[in-house]
Amino acid sequence: MEGKINKKETDCEGKCNITEGLHKGKNCKSSVITLNVGGHLYTTQRYTLTKYADSLPEALVNGKIQNTVDTNGNYFIDRDGTLFRHVLNFLRNGELLLPEGFREFQLLAREAEFYQIKPLTDALRAKSASMGEGSESTFLEIIDSHDRSHGLRIYCNSSDFITRVKTRIIQVSKSRLDGFPEEFVVSSHAIQFKYFIKSESGARLVLKEDNTFICTLETLKFETVMMALKSDFKLLTSLDSSKGSIVQSDALHFRK
Repeated sequence: MEGKINKKETDCEGKCNITEGLHKGKNCKSSVITLNVGGHLYTTQRYTLTKYADSLPEALVNGKIQNTVDTNGNYFIDRDGTLFRHVLNFLRNGELLLPEGFREFQLLAREAEFYQIKPLTDALRAKSASMGEGSESTFLEIIDSHDRSHGLRIYCNSSDFITRVKTRIIQVSKSRLDGFPEEFVVSSHAIQFKYFIKSESGARLVLKEDNTFICTLETLKFETVMMALKSDFKLLTSLDSSKGSIVQSDALHFRK
């Protein structure tokens, strides 16, 4: 059920006990849940939203994170309500099914990142890559989650570029490395730095599992961005001026 928000009351099955000052819906265990996403109402099963562990929908309905509700007690998410249709369809079907002529891949990719649904992010990346095969496009993605569970992830559908990034990291490392640490290798197309500690100055120090210092996470982002720009990649991400600089952005997408 999808539609514009209206004043119709929607009660959780079995009626949740709601007291003034608490978030309504937080303790509701109904099997059917209504979400208000940017003014659009979506009704679905609880198990649909909890399909992917550690995703934002799963954390929201299971009370792992603080929630906001609208005047009718529905979970409220301040995101693009129209694009959420495709997010929900992915949760329901387990595959990416988009209408013919769909062009908002960049916007939908941002939504997938916000909802922390990695399979959807990967499916969108694969879809974009397949559409660009005829023009031999190269895609680069730099994601900084600012926490140790995910850290900094660099993905490129060109394994050659990833190899060059590895070589550069060895060059800028503060330790003598015989080669790029395999513990940071996800695949030939991706590297990820989960291990870091924060210094007194706030810099994030990247460490190997044996606590060998590599360099700062900020240096890794800067070097990768500079390599991308020197390699004629074009920045696709709209920058948030409040972040200060391109290196401070949480997610960067490039194409060549």
